[in-house]
Amino acid sequence: MTNEEFLQLYTVQKTGSAAQRLRARDALTPYRVKNAVLMAAGYGSRLAPITDQIPKGLLRIRGEVLVERQIEQLVEAGVADIFLVTGYRSEQFAYLGTHPHVHIVENPDYRRYNNTSSLYRVLDELDNTYICSADNYFTKNVFAPYVYRSYYAATYRDEPTEEYYLSVDADERITGVQIGGVRGWYMMGHVYFTHAFSEKFRTLLRYAYKTDAAVREMLWEQFYMQHLDELTLYRQCYSQNVIYEFDTLADILEFDPEFVNSNTDTGKFIDFHGEDVLENLDGQL
Repeated sequence: MTNEEFLQLYTVQKTGSAAQRLRARDALTPYRVKNAVLMAAGYGSRLAPITDQIPKGLLRIRGEVLVERQIEQLVEAGVADIFLVTGYRSEQFAYLGTHPHVHIVENPDYRRYNNTSSLYRVLDELDNTYICSADNYFTKNVFAPYVYRSYYAATYRDEPTEEYYLSVDADERITGVQIGGVRGWYMMGHVYFTHAFSEKFRTLLRYAYKTDAAVREMLWEQFYMQHLDELTLYRQCYSQNVIYEFDTLADILEFDPEFVNSNTDTGKFIDFHGEDVLENLDGQL
């Protein structure tokens, strides 16, 4: 199926007659999103001392808990199974286990290995799968019930950063990744694995994770970068002000000036009025 045919069917399954919608959905079955992985095992060291008390994904931004907002956006898009991989302060995520669409998977290796260890824990669940970071904030719902091809979300920035910048061919296939750059598109936000991509990724990572200690220390993106020729991802560009990632308190306050107030007395393990916390936060402002 071509991308144009996919887009036509995608429109019909939303706006056509009942019979047309049914036929379109049948044709789109191979492109149906099966599940999502939400990675929430990390400590979020760049936001310490805030994250000394609460995982980054449980922070409340603009009045909503980051991971809860993303779960609801996924469910709204029709994603019925969400695998939440926890590690650091995993007990604080336990309340989400009562959510009908959430399956909590604990990663006991989060302290000694990088996030490749989180994906390793859910290798057998990978299919037509969204891969997400629990601490991202999307100003609009970026998820969909059907997706045509594997991609990594990207956003553009003129200023220099140490992000992972993408080179692509005429079809937007990622052909190279450079750490650090300026005036370019870089990895930011969610990723989508098709079934075919997941099959290849699972085979490669399962073997490498068991046999090469260095792989366990990697970000999964670094592992992907070693296999660009075998693992096909496309760049999916998003305009500015859609995908947010917060590295410092200053980043958060620029986006949400009420952050401190909304995270005080929420019952979710954070107290910005404690002396030690306030003293350390002052250094980030």
